[in-house]
Amino acid sequence: MKLSVVIPCFNEVGTISQVIQAVKASPINDIEIIVVDDCSTDGTQMLLKTKLANEIDRIVYHSKNLGKGAALRSGFAIATGDIVIIQDADLEYDPQEYPAMIGPILANKADVVFGSRFQGDNPHRVVYYWHRVGNGFLTTLSNMLTNINLTDMECCYKAFRQEVIHKLTIEEKRFGVEPEITAKIAKMQCRIYEVGISYYGRTYQEGKKIGWQDGVNAIFCILKYNLFCR
Repeated sequence: MKLSVVIPCFNEVGTISQVIQAVKASPINDIEIIVVDDCSTDGTQMLLKTKLANEIDRIVYHSKNLGKGAALRSGFAIATGDIVIIQDADLEYDPQEYPAMIGPILANKADVVFGSRFQGDNPHRVVYYWHRVGNGFLTTLSNMLTNINLTDMECCYKAFRQEVIHKLTIEEKRFGVEPEITAKIAKMQCRIYEVGISYYGRTYQEGKKIGWQDGVNAIFCILKYNLFCR
């Protein structure tokens, strides 16, 4: 079993080296590391081209900043693993938990696995109250239209069978990719599982990028991909 780890990256010079090392130290032996740099301007590109060049299997450089969804689209297009997992470049999620994330797929019970920051007894950093409220609202709205009972639709950690990735066409460029993916795999009638994960959240001072505008756009994407798109 080969695992492709797709890492969308934008201005993560302070964490990208640690993330790559953490992925390489994960319990999975056969890993393909794919980094998509979304036109970083803080020195991340130089680090990828020099110190980290031999640590990464494939690197894609966007000539302009397009957003997380666009970065995932680029990464998914070149992934060759039997299973593909998304790993953010900011150390909020722990690669030591890959076995838990891909376990239901390996057991032939799932086609897609979502991580959940709100399940299980793993450590969860306490950060923003209103983010939690907003996440709950977006997850509930998404669940009402997909008729699946996720607890954390917006969680980055998602693992897919390669066959699902081949059928999935990502249209959103920014953070609207999360509700888009959820709506599309629900319509594909994929077998979806959810597992509790650790969460080492960042503050805005530490580099967190998602904002209230992304929450508003997520509502639009939930409605768009569930009600108006096939």
